[in-house]
Amino acid sequence: MKISPYVSGAVRKFSYWFAHGTLGYPLLEGVEYVGEILKEESSFAEQAFAIFMNNLVLDENGSVLNYPYCERRAAQYIRAYFDPEYQVEPPFAFWEIELYEEREDSQRK
Repeated sequence: MKISPYVSGAVRKFSYWFAHGTLGYPLLEGVEYVGEILKEESSFAEQAFAIFMNNLVLDENGSVLNYPYCERRAAQYIRAYFDPEYQVEPPFAFWEIELYEEREDSQRK
């Protein structure tokens, strides 16, 4: 089984906006989360991507049904990471912030 082209497209779009510092506009406007900080504190990026992926909802054809919501939840995490005064609403559920391991055999050729 492979992921759908729609999931691939959603991840591509999220990655592009993240890398260009334009994710979650206007929520992250003025928050400098790319550049040197990304090299020094990359765990926030890992968590943001996990939140994005954990929130994806697909239909029976593999189409992403809630991209804007997923992007917003990831942006809320980044904002809270850099702005301790910011309150995420609603608070993150445990399943949203779960970091999953890849399968042990996924590195086989």
